[in-house]
Amino acid sequence: MLETVRGPRQLIVGEGVAQNIPRVVAESGSRVLIVTDQVLLAQPGVAEIVAAVRETVEAVAVFSDATSDVPLSDVALAVSVAAEVDADVILAIGGGTVIDLAKIVGVIRRHGGTPRDFYGESRVPGPTLPLVAVPTTSGTGSELTPVSVLTDPDRELKVGVSSVHIVPDFAIVDPELTYTCPATVTAHSGIDAFCHAVESYTARPRPHGPRDPVEQVFLGRNPITDHYALLAAERIARSLRRAVRNGGDTDARADMSYGSMLAGLAFSHAGNAAPHALQYPIGAATHTPHGLGVGLLLPYALDAARDAIGDRMAVLARVCGLDVTDASEAEAADAFLTWLDELLADIGIPPTLADIGVARADLPRFAEMASGVTRLIQNHPGPTDTASLTAILEAAWIGDRARRIPTPS
Repeated sequence: MLETVRGPRQLIVGEGVAQNIPRVVAESGSRVLIVTDQVLLAQPGVAEIVAAVRETVEAVAVFSDATSDVPLSDVALAVSVAAEVDADVILAIGGGTVIDLAKIVGVIRRHGGTPRDFYGESRVPGPTLPLVAVPTTSGTGSELTPVSVLTDPDRELKVGVSSVHIVPDFAIVDPELTYTCPATVTAHSGIDAFCHAVESYTARPRPHGPRDPVEQVFLGRNPITDHYALLAAERIARSLRRAVRNGGDTDARADMSYGSMLAGLAFSHAGNAAPHALQYPIGAATHTPHGLGVGLLLPYALDAARDAIGDRMAVLARVCGLDVTDASEAEAADAFLTWLDELLADIGIPPTLADIGVARADLPRFAEMASGVTRLIQNHPGPTDTASLTAILEAAWIGDRARRIPTPS
């Protein structure tokens, strides 16, 4: 056996734990860059955190212009704001975009260069600025993960910086900060977290050499990631609909924060798979939210791999609360996929790629592009040749989940 476990120096989860932020930040540095966005900065809870940090440390600079998908222009602006106070610690308050931005700013502040110098796996040469990550959505798990996803205008799909050195030092997960999250954002971020759990649990297991845990970030599933993934799936399955319908349901919000955190721990090691790889070019082409895209694609990718993961989908059916006691493995897998279709419909995820403006003629090109995202596509448990990936997209375009994926000749 050869495995590894990654995570923050400390993870703090629970209602009210945001009050610890000023102390944790001050113990990590004295000149703080706070990364957030304009909407969050206007919210009383976030404004109070910022004010409390200002009272605790020597100097504070705030970059509040973070925009979706982390364009490289935002990175350059945030780095310049950090330089104004010679920042030695970063506090990120926001969703995945904000935390991913803070990660890459910490890399450049410590090691210089530009984001392009660090694209790929394990290219960050060492520790970065201390980072305290505070999520305000329940979805990306970025507060726990070794990944920062960016948008490069010179590329047709998103790019990733993946390194153990960009895992935040502290993750403070307070469900109370998610209470004001709008229903649509709750749906898109929540289904993203569910995808993290399911993709981790169904990821292809891979043999490892002694150097792999250092040279690679995503390593395929293992018993530890299975544990986190199933706990995450259980909580998200029982609470996502409730959180979308009633943002004031505090029990559902707590479940979603906890589930998102557990899913982040799972995919930090196992990795994501085909839905995420395929969403990269689709999201870039359609400018649709990440969570919407991966949620839409998930049932089609799972169905394409059911010969390899039917047993795992049967387990997911039980974990998600379905009564499959007397069902065969195949029947339980079918029940899970049907339940997933219903969940997606209930939270407003469109059923087909045509619904979000994808042109059918582009599907082979998108499949070819996704096949190059090796760190993700190698985790898919089914066939990963371009023809098979195109078939997944074809099924998703016409809405035929039962479409069978051809076996490569």
